[in-house]
Amino acid sequence: MPNQMPHTSLSRRRLLQSSLVAGATTAIGAAPGHASVRDPREATADTEVILLGVGGGPTFMPGAECEGIASALKVGDRYYLVDAGHGVLQRLRQARLGNWQVPNGGPLDALRAVFLTHLHSDHIVDLNSLFTSGLFNGLQMVDRPVELIGPGNRGMLPPVFGGGPRGQVVAPDNPTPGTAETWELIKRAFATDFNDRIADNHAKNPDQLVRARDIVLPSDLIADPNGNNVPAMEPVPVYEDDRVSVTCILVQHAPVFPAFAYRFETEAGSVVFSGDTSRTPNLVKLAQGADVLVHEAISREWLNEEMPEPRSPQVQAGYQHMLGAHTAADEVGKVAEEAGVRRLVLNHLVPMDWPVRRWRQTVRRDFSGDLTVGQDLLRIPLS
Repeated sequence: MPNQMPHTSLSRRRLLQSSLVAGATTAIGAAPGHASVRDPREATADTEVILLGVGGGPTFMPGAECEGIASALKVGDRYYLVDAGHGVLQRLRQARLGNWQVPNGGPLDALRAVFLTHLHSDHIVDLNSLFTSGLFNGLQMVDRPVELIGPGNRGMLPPVFGGGPRGQVVAPDNPTPGTAETWELIKRAFATDFNDRIADNHAKNPDQLVRARDIVLPSDLIADPNGNNVPAMEPVPVYEDDRVSVTCILVQHAPVFPAFAYRFETEAGSVVFSGDTSRTPNLVKLAQGADVLVHEAISREWLNEEMPEPRSPQVQAGYQHMLGAHTAADEVGKVAEEAGVRRLVLNHLVPMDWPVRRWRQTVRRDFSGDLTVGQDLLRIPLS
């Protein structure tokens, strides 16, 4: 694919004036019993970002009410999914996407593509339920295969963190499968179920419903998966239809490689999803002038409380690792300000139960635009 930022026909059709992001955002939990309160799950715009789950990492905090990481971009009567963390299929129906009211008819009938930022389990753990249970939740109704797009095979194992001997390797014949290989492995793991459904329910073969592919990058960008920093690059086009055009860029989430951020261009505005990343110039480049930046955040204050000084060398290494693979809340506002985005939305929150006011106080110091702390089923309209 060409290593340059595309100016697609879709983005050229976009109105010359910048689209304003609506000031109000809504989420589940409006006061019950008040007729004047609109159901917060109802669409507020033709194009909107919906945070399906905002929990960061595989650890679910006691009492936390958020699901695993996943977001949707709804454009008219279809939508696009970014990541597929725990609970994504239930959240899609709760978000009233697709034909959500009809058993077997939705909500996956309106799903057009799934974009994976990286292949950590908390971002892909419910791909299996999306495409297995999905057979009875609208996937059989799609008019074309759903595109599954994400990172390719790393090609080598990462070094052992902190040094020392490597433990026993899982699947040593192919220890770092990419997106297309992961989909093949899911099909094999659930072959009994798929074949029973095909025989008993006349279901379609999953190959008729899902088409998986890896993002192909120039060889010089992926030559050193174990390098300390991702290489500087221009955004690369990965998808386009009559509603959206999508580009991606490498971000820093060591030791994971490759890891991507995505930018969606629509006629109503532009949206960027950071994925998991530490602060990196590539993300700033991708997000320049975006209407909405959905960005991960980890609380440095919380981390200091969890790992107070003095720290042992092992604990200090873990502390630095957490901050080296993610973006601290006191850095996120700087990223958004440098990129000149209109609205910053925090997601992939670590910890999941950190008070909203503390997120806002920390990020607001460095960001002058609109700021939203994410929660499950929050809708951010573009108009």
